[in-house]
Amino acid sequence: MASRIRRWGAASLLALLFSATWIWAQDTSAPAVLIADEIEVTRDRVLIARGNVEAFQDNIRLTATEVRYDPETSQLSIVGPITIEDGEGIVVLADQAELSRDLQDGLLTGARLVLEDQLQLASVQMNRVGGRYTQLYKTVVTSCRICEEDPNPPLWQIRAKRVIHDSETRQLYFDQAQFRVLGVPIFYLPSLRLPDPTVERASGFLIPSLEQSSLLGFGIKVPYFITLGEQRDLTLTPYISPKTRTLEFRYRQAFERGDVEFVGAVSDDDLKSGPRGYLFGAGAFDLRNDFVLEFDIELTSDDSYLLDYDYSDKDVLDSELRLSRTRRDEYFGLSYIKFKSLREDDEDGNESEPTDVIDTIYQRRLFPSVIGGELRLTALGHTHFRGWDNPFSTSENGMSDELDLVRVTADAQWLKTYQMGGLQVQTTLGMAADTFYIAEEDEPNETTGGLAPRAAVTLRYPMTRTQNGVTQLIEPLAQLGWVGGNNLDVPNEESTRVEFDEGDLLSLSRFPAPDRRERGWTLVYGAKWSRYAADGWSGNLTFGQVLRSESQPDFTKSSGLAGTRSDLLLAGQFELNNGIFIGGRTIIDSDFDIAKAELRGFWSNDRLDLGGSYVWVTEDPAENLPSPISEFILDGAYQLDRHWNASFGWRYDLEANRAARAGGELSYSNECVTIAFSVFRRFTSSTSVEPSTNLGLSVSLQGFSANTGEQTQVRSCGKQAK
Repeated sequence: MASRIRRWGAASLLALLFSATWIWAQDTSAPAVLIADEIEVTRDRVLIARGNVEAFQDNIRLTATEVRYDPETSQLSIVGPITIEDGEGIVVLADQAELSRDLQDGLLTGARLVLEDQLQLASVQMNRVGGRYTQLYKTVVTSCRICEEDPNPPLWQIRAKRVIHDSETRQLYFDQAQFRVLGVPIFYLPSLRLPDPTVERASGFLIPSLEQSSLLGFGIKVPYFITLGEQRDLTLTPYISPKTRTLEFRYRQAFERGDVEFVGAVSDDDLKSGPRGYLFGAGAFDLRNDFVLEFDIELTSDDSYLLDYDYSDKDVLDSELRLSRTRRDEYFGLSYIKFKSLREDDEDGNESEPTDVIDTIYQRRLFPSVIGGELRLTALGHTHFRGWDNPFSTSENGMSDELDLVRVTADAQWLKTYQMGGLQVQTTLGMAADTFYIAEEDEPNETTGGLAPRAAVTLRYPMTRTQNGVTQLIEPLAQLGWVGGNNLDVPNEESTRVEFDEGDLLSLSRFPAPDRRERGWTLVYGAKWSRYAADGWSGNLTFGQVLRSESQPDFTKSSGLAGTRSDLLLAGQFELNNGIFIGGRTIIDSDFDIAKAELRGFWSNDRLDLGGSYVWVTEDPAENLPSPISEFILDGAYQLDRHWNASFGWRYDLEANRAARAGGELSYSNECVTIAFSVFRRFTSSTSVEPSTNLGLSVSLQGFSANTGEQTQVRSCGKQAK
């Protein structure tokens, strides 16, 4: 006679759990908990659970309509719809099943395997073996959403006679696989292995891309990713076209205290004779005692290679090795930089400009209790020379070990701020000692140096007002400064480009390096205005001007600092609450002519990202600018709808009245595929670089890569709500 238990309340539920545990507790591998609307235990000890059945075993959860367990055969007979979840991103759906008591082995019919909510494998029959292998027969694999009312096939699918999923290695093995697009067979593979979506790193082919270049012709890139352990990997990308045979590579390695990455390529093409290539690398390591070691490598075989293959638009390469340490009141830095110019106007092959630079700096802050304030002690060292050319270069330039310049600077500065009611008074006293060693070809070596004492008093009177949640700040400011000493007769190779902006308005020397110093008396006046609002727009404005007792011969026209009266500096930025940001700065001379201006802005909302900038610099032969610079740059992205996105970039030379660069990309993305088409045009040309047009096409099938966590737009079944 059978006993029957129905789940009508808490007492019935406890009885149910007791009965299920009593029947199945004979084997520790059996499910620990069984819950159902109704349980029946027959005279021959067969347990039958009906209605909203849930079974739990370790991290496995099973739901079904009916479950029968026979202790004699240790088998579960399950009536669906059946759902089995293992807690690791694997879900099995089936109509009927015959499984072992631990759900690790058995046969399922009308089954589907869903991996990481991305990839689904539908089959007529499924076998589970040892809890590790799942075999599916007559299988259709896709990550596209399938709607029952839609008679059309999915956008893409893989049909296979058999598919085996290894849950331990997380790999999918296909037998007699056929790839179809919209139901049309495209190609056939007798066997195929792919990682499942739970794999974050696995060796194998990545997304191929098609390239069309006016210089290199039509080509294809097929990257292959190689795992070299948990901390290293290598990506090799053959690039084949009628005019080039190229192998691109990327190597990455993570260490316990740092990481490195190298990218590069080697080419044999029809554009130039001989092998061509480039190598970029970077890395950083945390050393003992808070030291950080960083390096950056940039090498190329010739001046036009990077532009020909669209790897980079840099015109000066800089490789650097740097050791630094930053603490609360102390900083140390030591760096070696190797420069390589790719510019066409560097006709002498990098011999006129320094190619090797060594810099060192040590700075310490002290807070003496006797005199108060802050004491800053700084030691600087700098050397540059025209040295060994790029070892990867094919140019004929040889060795040139001539040492050009060594500079040593020692600096001490004391700062203290006094508060007099609403007036802030900051005093500055300092002394710098500069020593130069200069070596020039066909000239005797020279050593020179000098002292540069300095003093300044800066006055600020900040005034604030808050009304209706809006805070405004107006701060008039003035500075009286003096720098003594005489200008030294040393070549100007560090301070050839001077910028006048709000950051150095109150500086006693606006040269970028200590090889030049402003001398004499200066008077700076200006003001700052700011507006802050939690709801509404915010902004700030700064204006200022520098008056000096004597002009500085090394300030150029375009710097805005030439003469005894500088140009008027005006800078500001505004941020509106609708996603609009505008910022810029300009310097205006006494005739209200603009010597230099920069304007930038962007607008961002849920569907649009739009940014642009404009730059104007007047002609200045002293800075090697025979004609003005006037450029406009615009770039943006717009989400056309849930699946379509468009982006573009445009750079226009207003002085030459022609575009310099232009390009765009149109992409479509849903739950099963991402397609991107791009076009790029470079209009600039020279004797070493020709204009070029590049077209690109890439197709990515979703479901065979790790889930990035980014939201994907899934196509809707039936009518979509507007």
